[in-house]
Amino acid sequence: MATNKRSRTAILSGAKIVITEVGSYESNMNDIAARAEVSRATVYNHFSDKEEMMLSLVESEILRLFEVGKKAPTKRDALYALSIEISKDPALRKMVETDPLDIAKFVTVSDHPLWQLINTSLASLFGESSGTVLRWLIGQIASPLTPDESAKQADQIARAL
Repeated sequence: MATNKRSRTAILSGAKIVITEVGSYESNMNDIAARAEVSRATVYNHFSDKEEMMLSLVESEILRLFEVGKKAPTKRDALYALSIEISKDPALRKMVETDPLDIAKFVTVSDHPLWQLINTSLASLFGESSGTVLRWLIGQIASPLTPDESAKQADQIARAL
């Protein structure tokens, strides 16, 4: 089971690297397998297709960001850490450039289970103000903030919480 989890983690890491290089649309399972240092068959043992793998990657990123926020000692620190992570993410930067329709799908709130995961995660960190935090973070996908801007805005939002 540990090897299975390592392979899955390597595949998702490989996918993020490939997305950073060429965007999600131009990414392919062969390149992802090569970056993950696994066979193409191993990729398909974990994921039936690229769409399933991409959804798993988004889920793993949501969970990773939730852990970043959870480890922060204060709400202000959590806001700042999440802002920095989103604003500096090279895969998101590349997708904004090369795959604007995919980004539009990702940021369109829906009843999809991944949105439920986002809402639940943010609510556990920020309570009733999670909707405000969500809108602020989504804005940073298309318009990333500098660290100074992240700090200033995190201070303002934390005071409002």
